[in-house]
Amino acid sequence: MVEVTTKAFGKIAIEEDKIIRFEHGILGFPDLKEFTLIYDLEKGSDASIKWLQSLQEPNFAMPVMNPELVMEGYTPMFDKELLKPLGNNLDSADLLMFVTVTVPKDITKLTVNLKAPIIVNVEERKAVQLICDDDSYSIKYAIYDKLMAKKSVQA
Repeated sequence: MVEVTTKAFGKIAIEEDKIIRFEHGILGFPDLKEFTLIYDLEKGSDASIKWLQSLQEPNFAMPVMNPELVMEGYTPMFDKELLKPLGNNLDSADLLMFVTVTVPKDITKLTVNLKAPIIVNVEERKAVQLICDDDSYSIKYAIYDKLMAKKSVQA
């Protein structure tokens, strides 16, 4: 069990099997290699926004979400060599994909980065953040209207 006092969530205890390791860190923060996912327990895996909380830098937590919530059929392609840090078992059932969320002061300008997804091997708790070559995916993909439309359908 690891205890971390975070800026956003206060003191949290993380079980060893909830630690996600990035062999090469994340983009812009190569020294941050251990994270956990924090989300609203009441919503569970249905929580649209989760937080990737660093265990090494308590002040660093990044909002992430499943890209399928805002773009159905999101399938960035990567060279198999780049996926090696995830381990040997790359069965798609064991992989989760997240994109980082940028939350500006004007919430209607909410965006996600579809160009550099985070891929997690759930079974081995290893992760990578990769940049895809596909130019059809944007670094600042607007999602506010998509989330509001989805919310009104569910209501």
